[in-house]
Amino acid sequence: MADTRTEHDSMGEIEVPADKYWGAQTERSRRNFRIGRKMRTQVIQAMAILKNAAASANESLGVLDSERAEIIRRVAGEIMSGGLMEEFPLVVYQTGSGTQTNMNMNEVIANKGNELAGRKLLHPNDHVNMSQSSNDTFPTAMNIAAVMTLAQQTFPAAEQLRDEFLRLEEKYSDVVKIGRTHLQDATPLTLGQEISGWRSMLDHDIEMINDSSEYLRELAIGGTAVGTGLNCPDGFDVKAAEEISRLTGIEFLTAENKFHALSSRDAMTFCHGAMKSLAADLMKIANDIRMLASGPRCGIGELKIPANEPGSSIMPGKVNPTQCEAVTMVAARVMGNDVTIGIAASQGNYELNVYAPVLIDTFLESAELLAESMNSFRVNLAAGIEPNEDVIRKNLENSLMLVTALSPHIGYENAAAIAKKAHENGTTLREAAVRSGMVTEEEFDAWVVPENMV
Repeated sequence: MADTRTEHDSMGEIEVPADKYWGAQTERSRRNFRIGRKMRTQVIQAMAILKNAAASANESLGVLDSERAEIIRRVAGEIMSGGLMEEFPLVVYQTGSGTQTNMNMNEVIANKGNELAGRKLLHPNDHVNMSQSSNDTFPTAMNIAAVMTLAQQTFPAAEQLRDEFLRLEEKYSDVVKIGRTHLQDATPLTLGQEISGWRSMLDHDIEMINDSSEYLRELAIGGTAVGTGLNCPDGFDVKAAEEISRLTGIEFLTAENKFHALSSRDAMTFCHGAMKSLAADLMKIANDIRMLASGPRCGIGELKIPANEPGSSIMPGKVNPTQCEAVTMVAARVMGNDVTIGIAASQGNYELNVYAPVLIDTFLESAELLAESMNSFRVNLAAGIEPNEDVIRKNLENSLMLVTALSPHIGYENAAAIAKKAHENGTTLREAAVRSGMVTEEEFDAWVVPENMV
């Protein structure tokens, strides 16, 4: 049996592996672009969702017969379910419109469909790509993949981490500790209040990503080559969007202005900006936790975090805040990805952005990394956070900033003088206050109560 078969396209004949369903255009791209990683599974499956929906839309409009539509849906459905993934060998760094991935999908559906039909029933361009162009299908698949990945991975991970912080917030609502601003001692708060700040960050990030992702629900399909809808029947765009919504369980709409939908990637840039906000907050949270857990004896040491693995190849017994380090590395990556997306979205001349594959690959990388890091952080660190109450109490009692409670009684300048004297002499705040003659022991004990300062 021959290892190859001869396929042809508008450029002529080319040999294709005999055991593969892809055709001539896929093979040319496979040979010409050997750069970086393959197109992500989410993009392939989103493209299959689109082809399934397009077949139904074309059938309902009377431009595609039922037999061909059903075969297209059957093969597309298999790909949507994760099948035939070995048939999609093309890389991200190819044509900037994603044309070769669109044709890869068209060729696989056509050749697999013809095998199922037992005859040459489907043509990749004439039937599978009917009423479409790569210029509207790839942007549509981008948006489908982005919205679905956020819904299936990023939002659940963020919500579960938020809920874990809510549990800790409530559990430690009575643990009073010293606050810190500018890396210096400040007035007290509870550990629950401190954690509530982290929880609220995630609440806001979830809301911002959700709000910004609404713009990704507008689809370019129906714009065909330049946005005019050439070779596309009236109503195809609306019906295709309705079918995509039915297949995904997520509401998608046809873009009102297809010229905008083909040429601009502003929605993806906006939504990734919200993901960058999440990354920034995760960086802040992870850094706060590893600083508060620093030590165990020569750092702040107010928090205990799980010891998951040895921290050093030379220092026995050392354990590091590795989950914090992983999260902060992910945050750095997402912030870098935001630069890539901003630059790519600003490029591409006239009627088409031609940085589409790197845009969606970068977006999905951020969405996946954020989800995976939050899941890991929640399970392997957040769930095991405990207060070191002895250290917390010692730091609280030793803080000079409790003097703030004296200000309403003896004035700011007198309170500042007491704090300064305590610091200079290495005494407690109580001792310095009583020695000043401005406060009695009874008054100090009545006025300086950390639990009343939170």
